[in-house]
Order: sequence, then structure tokens, then C-alpha cells
Amino acid sequence: MSDLDLSAEIKAVRGTFASIREVVNLPKLETEIEELEAKAQVPNLWDDPELAQKVTSALSRKQSQRNRVNDVAARLDDLEVLIELANAESDAATANEARNELLSLQKNIGELEIQTLLNGDYDSRAAVITIRSGAGGDDATDFAQMLMRMYLRYAEKQSMPAQVLDISYAEGAGIKSATFEIDAPYAYGSLSVEAGTHRLVRMSPFNAAGKRQTSFAAVEVVPLIEQTDVIEIPENDIRVDVFRSSGPGGQSVNTTDSAVRITHLPTGTVVSCQNEKSQIQNKAAALRVLQSRLLEIRRREEEATKKQLAGDATASWGDQMRSYVLAPYQMVKDLRTNFEVNNPDAVFDGDLDGFIAAGIRWRKQSPAA
Repeated sequence: MSDLDLSAEIKAVRGTFASIREVVNLPKLETEIEELEAKAQVPNLWDDPELAQKVTSALSRKQSQRNRVNDVAARLDDLEVLIELANAESDAATANEARNELLSLQKNIGELEIQTLLNGDYDSRAAVITIRSGAGGDDATDFAQMLMRMYLRYAEKQSMPAQVLDISYAEGAGIKSATFEIDAPYAYGSLSVEAGTHRLVRMSPFNAAGKRQTSFAAVEVVPLIEQTDVIEIPENDIRVDVFRSSGPGGQSVNTTDSAVRITHLPTGTVVSCQNEKSQIQNKAAALRVLQSRLLEIRRREEEATKKQLAGDATASWGDQMRSYVLAPYQMVKDLRTNFEVNNPDAVFDGDLDGFIAAGIRWRKQSPAA
């Protein structure tokens, strides 16, 4: 057996890993872990469940990041020993094991790289996603429902808890709009790259002639509000309307006016919630989403001011960010990153990892991001 030479691949992997370690800053991370461990050991910590949950979650995330970095470092050293062993003994099985380990390390380092890029002010937050159908009639409302299912399937595959807060059903097929929470660490950082206009091209099932139809849907992603955020909403700035929850075809979900719609008068922002059982619960959920959207508005205003001061007027997001083509060929392509796959069925079933990873890298490299 000829000598196994993976030196070029290992050099590339070590280069990427060195950049990751520099960003992670292990000494600083260890200090933060020690501080959180001290807080977690305070006897009366759980007298404040929200604070306790925040401390323990942060501690778990940072310990996990430290362990993953240390594990990769150890495995890289072990891989080079494994290659030396394979060459010394001319062992094909050991050489094959080394190749597989390199592939596994490349995958793990890629995931770590994405995690280190999620360092924005709100990236660690849970996410509130709103999908709205656009031009295209029944095809557009059907497309909006396909997108909702796509993100809920993605959340399910990633073990991210998701909760649908509000759905407005279309008279024909699909939905006019839907709002749902994905309540997991870094859900916002990951899914914020999905915001924008999505385009579907297919042979329309709603057209008797079976003609090709283009339809659109808009995806909005905002960070979920936290108790530490200060978004004061004066009572006279909102209008609260109550109505009866309904499902497809107008069938009543319950017999009381428990659904709540809140309109923020200064901005015209409207939020509805009909998922909870009581009017009080729905109002609380709707207020939380409203605060999240107002927080996002404030964030965008701050970013716009910074860009203006920097003299940068380049827009970072186009009107159309992704195309889903089902006819005459099969393709899903992100128009910002040029990442594409030829299996739309898998994408609509929640296989979004490649698109999200490419989007996160693109966002960090974009001058206007």
C-alpha cells in the first residue's frame, strides 16, 4: 500500500480551526463558564425561575462550545497519529479509518464555523417567523402553506420547539399568512437569513390548462422579545380587538371571542393570536410578538443610522432571495449565495441546512450585512 498523504487536507482543516479558536477565545470562554457556574450554585437561584433558566441555559451552551472545540483539537492530533500508524504498518483498514475521521472532522469544523459566526446582538434569541402570501392567487396561498410546513419540519428535525400562534386561511387553497415561534437558542441567528421574498415556479394544480405559474411569498423573521428588553408600549398606542377563532372554511375552533388582534397605531403593525385557550393568554402572546417586531424595527433603524454615518447605502437583501423551480426542471437556488440543490421535495420537507449555512457565511462576508 502506498503511503497515505492527507497533509494538504489537514493543513486546510487546521487553518479553519485556528480561525475558529481565535473567535471562540477559549481563555475568555473559560472565565465566563466559571462565572456562570458560580451563579448556578447560588442556593436561592430557583426562587427566580426565569433567571435560573437563563443562567443554566447560557452555562450549558458555553460548556458545549468549549467541549466541542477541545474535542476537535484532540481528534486532529489523534488523526495525524492514525495516519502515521497506517503508513508504518501499511494497513488499508487503518488508512480507511483515517479518511473517514477526516470527513467527520471537516463536517464538525464546518458546523463550529457556522456557530462562531452567529455572534450578532440578537443571534442567540428564539425566532418569530411570519409568512405572507404574495402575487399568484391560489398558487401563492398554497406556496405560503408549503413554506410554513417547510420551516416547521426544519424545526422538528433540529429538535427546536415550535408553536403556531396565528393562521389566516385563504378562501381557496393554503393560507394568507401565518405566525409561529421557534423557541430554541440561536433560532433567530440561523433563520434570519431566510427573511425575504421567496418565488415558486411550477405547473399550477389550480389552473385547468395546467400552465406554468409563478407565485411569491414573503418571510419575516424577528428575534423573540426577552424580559431584559425594554420595549414600552403605552396603552393609548394600541388597539385591541377580540374575535372568534376559526379554522379552514370558517369552522369555529371555540365558542367564545378568545382570539385577539392588536394594532400598534404609531407604526401600523398588526399582530393576531388565536392559538391559546383564553383571551388573556392570546393577548399576552400577541403582545410578545408585537414587542418582538418593534424590537426588530428599532434594530433596523439603528443599523440604517450606522450605515448612513458610514456612507454605505448598499442594500444587502434583494426583493427576491430564493427560487423554487418545479417545472420544467427541478431546482431550488438561493440568489444571494448561489447555493442550489436539485431536490425540491427534500427542501420542502425541511432540509435547509445547506441554505442556512451558506446564508450565514454570505451575510458575514457581505459589505452591507
